[in-house]
Amino acid sequence: MEEIELYLEEAQELMQKAVDHTASELLKIRAGKAMPNLVDGIMVPYYGAPTPINQVSSVTTPDARTLAIKPFERTLIGEIEKAIINSDLGLAPQNNGEIIILTIPTLTEERRVSLVKQAKHECENGKISVRNVRKDTNDSLKKLQKEGTAEDLVKGAETQVQKYTDQYIVKIEALLEKKEAEIMKV
Repeated sequence: MEEIELYLEEAQELMQKAVDHTASELLKIRAGKAMPNLVDGIMVPYYGAPTPINQVSSVTTPDARTLAIKPFERTLIGEIEKAIINSDLGLAPQNNGEIIILTIPTLTEERRVSLVKQAKHECENGKISVRNVRKDTNDSLKKLQKEGTAEDLVKGAETQVQKYTDQYIVKIEALLEKKEAEIMKV
């Protein structure tokens, strides 16, 4: 019985991680709005070590279409600019000597549809992860049954795993709905 509880707890933790990962992947999809986390993945050489932009500068959003990046050290402006140009953001930085400004272009209808497809793909990957956790947990429960655990306890645990699966898939679908609305809002 105790082993079953451990498997159920582990399944819940792993499913939650799948939801969290999906949410973080969705954050990376630009919705035509300037958000400081847009530059999170970009690294800048800082004293010889690659360092995230948000650790060597302050990233703010003066308005909905603009990102302002103010380095803590002026000497980093050129490096930050290069890193942004070389990234996959597709944005052209403007530099006034103290601050780098990124203007986020408005999205075309075609681009919005493509971003929604990308969001759906990320959510599908999240659902697959949740289902894989269900499969692995059920396999472990079946092993327990072969080792002598009562069949009704295993069946009850499998039912519980299915409930968790349904719950977490609903959470992922809610994330998709929210992201889709955000992308399609003009």
